Amino acid sequence: MELVKSHWDKNDIPEFQKYLLSLGKGREKGEWEKRIVGTSLPCIAVPSKTVYNVVKEIAKGNFLEFVDLWPWDNFTNTTIVGKLICKIKDFEVMKKYLLKYSQKADNWASIDALKIKTKNKKGYFEFAKTLCSNPHTFSRRLGIIMLFKNLDEKKMPETFEIMDSFEKESEYYVNMALAWLFCECFIKQRGKTLEYLKTNKLSKFVINKGISKCRDSYRVSKEDKELLLRYKK
Repeated sequence: MELVKSHWDKNDIPEFQKYLLSLGKGREKGEWEKRIVGTSLPCIAVPSKTVYNVVKEIAKGNFLEFVDLWPWDNFTNTTIVGKLICKIKDFEVMKKYLLKYSQKADNWASIDALKIKTKNKKGYFEFAKTLCSNPHTFSRRLGIIMLFKNLDEKKMPETFEIMDSFEKESEYYVNMALAWLFCECFIKQRGKTLEYLKTNKLSKFVINKGISKCRDSYRVSKEDKELLLRYKK
């Protein structure tokens, strides 16, 4: 199928879906993928490298028209749409698409596959902060992941405040992202994070899981791994 197009419309999508199915690894692999990802969507197990190549080709043309059609028939579709959204150069435009995408997502993998790049550090942080208070589970996960992928030393006090705002968070995939964020904070801002540990409002699950992740990390010294045990709840 020709993927480099100057124009996409809804009549192209059935052919595109048929093309994607031809790239999949079969029903058994699809069922395995569905169990791992935990999505309600069908899974067709298209290899990651193949997905990358499909995205690369679509991006050579008018990819935003493709995104505007929001093909969402299976898990592979969501990955392709997400990766294309991340290629939007105007961050203000990208934000609008990311918000809609995160609200449509129903699984961790659709969120974690996003690689968001922008020189607008202030806008990036503010958008992540807004997502962290979004009512949709995977919007909040996206906000947290955006924070730990681009920790800003100057924003650490505010980052800790955001983390404390999740004191009563009940969603597993949000709390797991928080644990990763805590681990990244400790690794990159050890002193500030140790101070935060003295007053933090993180739930027992998040703080203990975060400490566990630090203890599993090769980036944390043996001495610090022992030190962190004092802060378990």
